[in-house]
Amino acid sequence: MGEGRGKRLSARLQDETGEIELIWFQGINWVQKAIEVGKAYIVFGRLSFFIGKPQIAHPEIENFTSQNADGKSYLEPVYPSTEKLKAKTLNGRAIGKLTYALLQIFTDKDMPENLPASIINQYKFISHFNAYRQIHFPASEKHYQHAVRRLKFEELFFAQLRMGLLKSTRKRYSKGLIFGQIGDFFNTFYKQYLPFELTNAQKKVLKEIRKDTGSGKQMNRLLQGDVGSGKTIVALMMMLIAADNNFQSVIMAPTEILAQQHFNSIIALLKDMPICVMLLTGSSKVKQRKQILKLCEEGCLHILIGTHAVIEDKVIFKNLGFAVIDEQHKFGVAQRAQLWKKNTTPPHILVMTATPIPRTLALTAYGDLDYSIIDELPPGRQLINTLHRSESARSQVMDFVKKQIFKGRQVYIVYPLIEESSKLDYENLMKGYEEIKSFFPEPKYWISMVHGKQKSDLKETNMQRFVNADTQIMVSTTVIEVGVNVPNASVMVIESAEKFGLSQLHQLRGRVGRGAEKSFCIFLTGPKISNDARERLKIMVATNDGFKIAEKDLEIRGPGNIEGTKQSGLLNFKLANIVQDRVILEAAKNAVEMILDLDPDLNLEINEPVKKYLHQQKGKTIWSKIS
Repeated sequence: MGEGRGKRLSARLQDETGEIELIWFQGINWVQKAIEVGKAYIVFGRLSFFIGKPQIAHPEIENFTSQNADGKSYLEPVYPSTEKLKAKTLNGRAIGKLTYALLQIFTDKDMPENLPASIINQYKFISHFNAYRQIHFPASEKHYQHAVRRLKFEELFFAQLRMGLLKSTRKRYSKGLIFGQIGDFFNTFYKQYLPFELTNAQKKVLKEIRKDTGSGKQMNRLLQGDVGSGKTIVALMMMLIAADNNFQSVIMAPTEILAQQHFNSIIALLKDMPICVMLLTGSSKVKQRKQILKLCEEGCLHILIGTHAVIEDKVIFKNLGFAVIDEQHKFGVAQRAQLWKKNTTPPHILVMTATPIPRTLALTAYGDLDYSIIDELPPGRQLINTLHRSESARSQVMDFVKKQIFKGRQVYIVYPLIEESSKLDYENLMKGYEEIKSFFPEPKYWISMVHGKQKSDLKETNMQRFVNADTQIMVSTTVIEVGVNVPNASVMVIESAEKFGLSQLHQLRGRVGRGAEKSFCIFLTGPKISNDARERLKIMVATNDGFKIAEKDLEIRGPGNIEGTKQSGLLNFKLANIVQDRVILEAAKNAVEMILDLDPDLNLEINEPVKKYLHQQKGKTIWSKIS
């Protein structure tokens, strides 16, 4: 045993394989009394290396005896503990001994099988009980891997099964409004007002939705597509079919800006068609609100567009048939559920998102929805040249912006989001605004500024000035992430781009590239950025494909941090990881589909273990049938 040096004690542990150093920084007097030089011990702890030599700090130690030295090579479980538990002598090793004792008492009857024999045989799984024994106290590395594989499959299988049952039940038993005909509204729009030929992807999605809405079952469909892929026009055409069948439609958007944008674009698309479209937000005047509510209840209003104001109790529809929820992750499940109550027979639901969702995430978080993908950009959408520049290149970036403005283009300059309580972000924005004004002095250049702390009317005025090209530069926070459509804006500069996530960077970039001109997105960062941030920016520079970006985002951040998925309650897996375990996820999905195709109510004897297990787990709340 080494000497104590100040607050450090070290010892050398040797066996036939070599030598390792043990180190203590606390409890040194107790350790010196408890451990004898030359005596045999079994030592447990986290291995580290110092100057190339192996060591364990604060190891757990027990005497070497014939009972714990049976000659087997086994892995030792590590259990977390707390200071309070440790004070009661319940450290990780003590918890391990209790767990071991419990597993000796249990039998396979206490932990019966929960998978059909056919699946166990097909995938050569060890038993449910044995998997628990081997994951805690594996006989070997191979035994441990078998246990992990089995238990990961179970987690993913039952997550898929719960959603599969919801989907199956909805399709078999939920009544739906029938859109049986295509009439004058749709045909007139298609022949006279459709501004461009639909892409094949848009046509395919329209067919899928039309099939759903004519089936007599309620539709619950997720429509995902990249920024600018033309989701809104698909939704509008379905709302026209709803109107042809004497049903009303509603679009619920997360912000007033996005709701206003939907309203403006739909009004422009419909031109002089006899379709009544109105906008309802928190800013709607009392007189206007009363008129909207009256027209809505009388059935004269064909399409209502708005924020969460559309789900208020005062909003009563005569015959709501089609509900579109845009950027659904920004609404809580309970909020979205309010739309279901707006008709005796629930309306068809179309959930739209411009954040492409990786297949693995879609299978796990949105598996109870049917989903459609628009994976093709309409004609006229430009690929965006994306560049990363450091703060040292700011003057060159601003010179480039001046040249673009001289050519008649408009520019976004975006700063990190202002939080309500964050003075620092606000100060940074105002400082940035003053700096931009020094580069672009009035009256040669005109600048709009928009941020979350502004009053709605001022925000709208400043936004409108930019839309009308009264200003060439929009200095903004991420309030323009969704919903602003200015085809003449062909340059975006994102300040402190290292502070943004991949999804947000992609959404922001999608504000340019909407016109005929070549478009640019420039990421400005400080001189020192983290490796993660550098990796994010590298991906953004390399590709415009939102689906590739979403896959990479999932890999970097993991499923638990992806915006909007926490509310599903289905991603809190103990072992499974939907990125790393894609093969197991696909196998679980296939197994569930095979079972539900043959036995949708799980009544067959072979599926009895599955049904019993689900019954035991039924206390877990799921917002069934809510998109």
